Amino acid sequence: MEKLLGLPVLASKHGADVDKLMIYVHWLMGVLFLGWILYFVYALVRFNHKANPKADYVGLRGHLSNWIELAVALIEGVLLIGFAVPLWARAVDNFPTADEKPTTIRIVAQQFAWNVFYPGADGEFGRRDLSLVTQDNPWGVDKNDPKGKDDFTTLDEIHVPVDRPVVITLTSKDVIHSFKLIAMRVTQDAIPGVPIPLHFTPTKVGVYQVNCAQLCGNGHSNMSHGRLYVDTQEDFNKWLAAKAKSGGGAASFE
Repeated sequence: MEKLLGLPVLASKHGADVDKLMIYVHWLMGVLFLGWILYFVYALVRFNHKANPKADYVGLRGHLSNWIELAVALIEGVLLIGFAVPLWARAVDNFPTADEKPTTIRIVAQQFAWNVFYPGADGEFGRRDLSLVTQDNPWGVDKNDPKGKDDFTTLDEIHVPVDRPVVITLTSKDVIHSFKLIAMRVTQDAIPGVPIPLHFTPTKVGVYQVNCAQLCGNGHSNMSHGRLYVDTQEDFNKWLAAKAKSGGGAASFE
């Protein structure tokens, strides 16, 4: 079924469950499609003009269809409230703990790029405040906060180590965007002024495209210039060290 659907490359820990869900949904749609086709054929045979030479303008006289519709509604309600909602809540709330040493990143979308913020060697972001936003300080960074001295920013470039949880806090500078990592099976809207957390654990070293899944303006296609680099821990540390030497001030998270 995976080959039949042509699913893209999978490179995250939770992605297999997402793919299974898509496969189950397609099987369900296949069963429903077959069922409706069989019913359509039955209706053609049962109500053809030879068997019913005279039109019946009254139609169904019993209440069986009403009870069937009620039963279907109840079953769907049980599936939604009893299974889908709790399982989804458990999945999205299962954020990595501090003991797992997640890679912590902030991303601010804008027309038409991804601004990526990394904490420095202390693993803590410096203070930011809207009152500090100026033309020379578009992100409202408190330059007097010592925690922010080693923070650094990249544009359209995200680096994370393999086999280690990643926690991203996502927001937008201007309009609604949608941060989509197909290989990681991650999609999350970026809402102006609303920080939204998301997480995943990459499992394959490689370079993956970052897409915007929300039409955000004439330059929407430029949002696909973003790249996610999944590195080995060693290569990730080298990249951080290089950023530190260039003035970013970041070091290994180990």
